[in-house]
Amino acid sequence: MLDRIQQIKQDIAAFKIETAADLEAFRLKYLSKKGQMNDLFEAFKTVSKDQKREIGQKLNELKVLLNETFEKYKEVAEQHAAASSSDSDLTLPGESFPLGSRHPISIAMNEICDIFAKLGFSVAEGPEIEDDWHVFSALNFPPEHPARDMQDTFFIQKCPDILLRTHTSSVQVRVMERMKPPIRMIMPGRVFRNEAISARSHCIFHQVEGLYIAEDVSFTDLKQTLLAFAREMFGEKTDIRLRPSYFPFTEPSAEMDVSCSCGGKGCNLCKYTGWLEVLGCGMVDPAVLEANGIDSKKYTGFAFGIGVERMALMKYKIKDIRTYFENDVRFLQQFSTAF
Repeated sequence: MLDRIQQIKQDIAAFKIETAADLEAFRLKYLSKKGQMNDLFEAFKTVSKDQKREIGQKLNELKVLLNETFEKYKEVAEQHAAASSSDSDLTLPGESFPLGSRHPISIAMNEICDIFAKLGFSVAEGPEIEDDWHVFSALNFPPEHPARDMQDTFFIQKCPDILLRTHTSSVQVRVMERMKPPIRMIMPGRVFRNEAISARSHCIFHQVEGLYIAEDVSFTDLKQTLLAFAREMFGEKTDIRLRPSYFPFTEPSAEMDVSCSCGGKGCNLCKYTGWLEVLGCGMVDPAVLEANGIDSKKYTGFAFGIGVERMALMKYKIKDIRTYFENDVRFLQQFSTAF
């Protein structure tokens, strides 16, 4: 056994340690649970009593030598690693990582919400599965209104009173039910209508609707609010025009157009009219206020509804609305820097 101890001392002297891997190999060979030092202590149990003192002393000397050698080279390895890291040029540019992108609908919706937030509007949200009261009845839709027909609305099977909301105006009803005027809210969200899918329309789309109710609210307030929005969204030189229209929940009602980027010369986007229809709006019908517990003699208000897909079509010059739903990575990657 003494010869074996002497041989290990010679091996230690010849063992080359230059890297952290060499140091780990040294530890595994001599100091681990399965290393040679552990084997020697196991063999020491069988040594005769007259040799235990001498061999035990040699074993302890070997153990001290191994530990000192390991600690010495461990310090050298740490110093080498520190020196290597200090050689790094911290002024070099970092590696770039590919980033994902927001969907153009999300980009347009966020921009719309940000603009109205500057005008003092807060955000309200509601469920996509609604009942007849919040979608139709509370908004002054008569029982015979065509929007209630199966041709326009997705009703839940076996529940004729439950449906997928056709507009985010249902959130306006929920806001009026739980809040007292003044109310200044926008309602972004997804809506559903039983329509044919084409390049210009889809059965799923997104809206941002707005509601402002307070004392002495006039149509002038509505017009100036929408003009400020249009110029923030499309540029300071954008003009708007309001055309008379009809909605069951507003009176008077109007459709708003914005001037086309072609400058009135006419193009495919505006169908050579110089104007683009972007939203519907109007003064909240007194019957709607009363149905939702608001005194129509004291308060007035206006509402508007914006089609987000149409906004994105105009902003990004997209020709087919179906592109939004195809999840084509080549299409989505175009918007990787749009947020």
